[in-house]
Amino acid sequence: MNRRYFLMSTAALGARPARAQKSPNDTVRVAVVGCGGRGNNHMSAWTNMKNVELAALVDVDDSHTERFIGALQKRELKPVPAYRDIRKVLDDKNIDAVSIASPNHWHTLQTIWACQAGKDVYVEKPCSHNVFESRQIVAAARKYNRMVQQGSQSRSSSALQEAIKRLHDGEFGEVYMARGLCFKFRNTIGKTPVEPVPPGVDYDMWTGPAPLRPFTKNRFHYNWHWFWDTGNGDLGNQGIHEVDIARWGLGVTHPTKVSAIGGKFMFDDDQETPNTISASFEFVVNGRPKMMTFEVRHWY
Repeated sequence: MNRRYFLMSTAALGARPARAQKSPNDTVRVAVVGCGGRGNNHMSAWTNMKNVELAALVDVDDSHTERFIGALQKRELKPVPAYRDIRKVLDDKNIDAVSIASPNHWHTLQTIWACQAGKDVYVEKPCSHNVFESRQIVAAARKYNRMVQQGSQSRSSSALQEAIKRLHDGEFGEVYMARGLCFKFRNTIGKTPVEPVPPGVDYDMWTGPAPLRPFTKNRFHYNWHWFWDTGNGDLGNQGIHEVDIARWGLGVTHPTKVSAIGGKFMFDDDQETPNTISASFEFVVNGRPKMMTFEVRHWY
């Protein structure tokens, strides 16, 4: 059993700690974990909601939390405490929920830890690397009676909700096939050498449950998406939204058969994940077959 799975399975089975205290005046106090691009959207959303208070920021890179605090001050909002380690937030019983926008390899463990600490969770997609990890999240949410939501934001679109309802109501007849596309503008990431960890960065904390690799810029901010230890390629990055919409429209759950072919084309660089994929998924719903095809392509 490797480091990641040992941590996941033992976390879901751990002893139950004290529940978080209810905030005064029914105000929900939220900590944002991960101060990158998606974390900025989280912070903006929470600070524009009534009865929600941004309580803390967490990021392993001090320059990221400093930038977020500067953004709060420009909006004449009060600064909040900033930490490198999410466990500082989980120990604070005055924080009700965590909003996770950290790199993908941290999503499952941080979600489980938060449930154990009595926090509700909003976690960016993908919530896990695989089905095993997802099951640990479900086990933890049920055991600790927590609300956990994965950030598949398309589900909140009123236009998509209407479209899916019309599909399911039979307005267009029997829908037996869906096709999803993820065509993104992606240039080569090039090759970056091993170098010292930048000042103000806790790289060991950033690595967390993943194998510890020598620091390179390509393995760090954003480009971590293209390495198997920490990311899922574009199928699990942007493509996960279109996969979800296609499955939603078909009204399916788990596939009975999956086949895929792909690879990395055009570029000779550090990226490990494929930039081109063609996948087929077969389903059975009430005894009737359905299928979905999905394509990932980079273009530059």
